[in-house]
Amino acid sequence: MRALGVDLGSRRIGLAISDEGGRVASALAVLERGASHSVDHGQIAKAVSEWGVGVVVVGLPLSLSGELGPAARGVQAEVSELRAALGVPVEVADERFTTLIARRALACGGRRPGLNRAVVDKMAATAILQTWLDRQRSLA
Repeated sequence: MRALGVDLGSRRIGLAISDEGGRVASALAVLERGASHSVDHGQIAKAVSEWGVGVVVVGLPLSLSGELGPAARGVQAEVSELRAALGVPVEVADERFTTLIARRALACGGRRPGLNRAVVDKMAATAILQTWLDRQRSLA
């Protein structure tokens, strides 16, 4: 079963996809935010359908202390909308350090992440999804 990782940003949405075995996450795409959540969710639903996704994993931006701040509460509200729109399970995963992980991975690869924010967004989605996949395997 494939999983789709989602990094919900205010301007862009990063997407990552797993392999069919649910072992490896790969960067997929960056969606520009549309005029409404329903437009954005339609684009995510299209990816779910095209890739045969069985679960969607959305990054939850907790504070460093693990508390729910305004950004996390906003994501939780949008996750509720996604659950109604997608027809597959939607889970949340802690994303506290995913942007840092993405920036470091790009730097190690010789890329300057500040030059292309969209690349960081899809790499953050990849980090969210890979962390979730690893956790699922460790729980099995």
